[in-house]
Amino acid sequence: MQPKHQVADVLQRSDLSQLRLSIQQEKTLRALSQCRTAALGGHVDACDACGNVRISYNSCRNRHCPKCQGHKRVQWVSNRAADLLPCSYYHLVFTLPSQLNALSLYQPKMLYDILFASVWATLSQFAKTQHMQMGMIAVLHTWGQNLSLHPHLHCIVPGGGLNEKGQWQKQKHSDKYLFPVKALSKVFRAKFVQDLRSKGIADQALLHSLFATDWVVYAKRPFGGPMQVIEYLGRYTHKVAISNHRIQSVDAEGVVFDYKDYKDGSKAKEMRLSHLEFVRRFAQHILPHRFVRIRHYGIISSSWKRGKLQDLQKSLQITRTITEAKTLLRRCPCCKSGTLITIEIFGQRGPPAQYLMDKASAPACQG
Repeated sequence: MQPKHQVADVLQRSDLSQLRLSIQQEKTLRALSQCRTAALGGHVDACDACGNVRISYNSCRNRHCPKCQGHKRVQWVSNRAADLLPCSYYHLVFTLPSQLNALSLYQPKMLYDILFASVWATLSQFAKTQHMQMGMIAVLHTWGQNLSLHPHLHCIVPGGGLNEKGQWQKQKHSDKYLFPVKALSKVFRAKFVQDLRSKGIADQALLHSLFATDWVVYAKRPFGGPMQVIEYLGRYTHKVAISNHRIQSVDAEGVVFDYKDYKDGSKAKEMRLSHLEFVRRFAQHILPHRFVRIRHYGIISSSWKRGKLQDLQKSLQITRTITEAKTLLRRCPCCKSGTLITIEIFGQRGPPAQYLMDKASAPACQG
């Protein structure tokens, strides 16, 4: 079901010049407001089965756009199915304290790079206590349910690795938690602050406050099986700050969207914001240009996938299943079986008049 309201509706009602935005934020918000409109041009498609002609406007393909993530998520998750190993998988979440919010606004690349590095350094240190080399997939999210700034890293970690002899070894107590959470949080905090200092952050009041705060590391029990891992990954990999389905109304006064209040027992609530405040909050989660928000480490890193991972899977008698991602992008919405073939491309002036006339005179789709 198509959502009634969109982030683009809010952007089109907002005067962005009243906000202090970076060039990257302005470009991103402009792309989102123009997504699937005549401003980006479009194409005319015809179904190879029923002959239905369809006029579509181009997507912005921006990674922050709520309308452009579905097929990317399907493709990414499909590719990950080939990388699975015969072990339990764990989900951990490493969260930065609110004292770092100001720094994440002014130096986001530095701070988020440190977050990735310190989390991997922490897990690697714990893996060494079991004499193992492990792996990790990490996905950066920066938002809370009410669009507040809440940087945290979702990590999927296989419960196994290579021992000192280069042989596969499962993690001990694989039916329980990966590592002690309290110990993880303390080491994570120490490594993060150490990296902050190495980058020249010398604000002693800030550094002292970070050590005075208990850092949050959340851990779940292992997944039931490989397919659960794949399905779970799909929920997190290509999320954006807010989906269009959560927006309940957009009017002249502001925006209403729903959210879960985790501080109040995860109750479903609604929040109303002015257009500009909604856009300001949304813009906080626009990442720096070319910043990589999904990263792979250790035995599932890109360098390992050039041969080492395949050799490991072969030694474990695992058959790599490479499945083609199935999306509905090119399926005909009329007959539900044909494939749409592009027969014309047009720019900002809109589709050729002949197709507009053909569409007006064509019988309604019965699909």
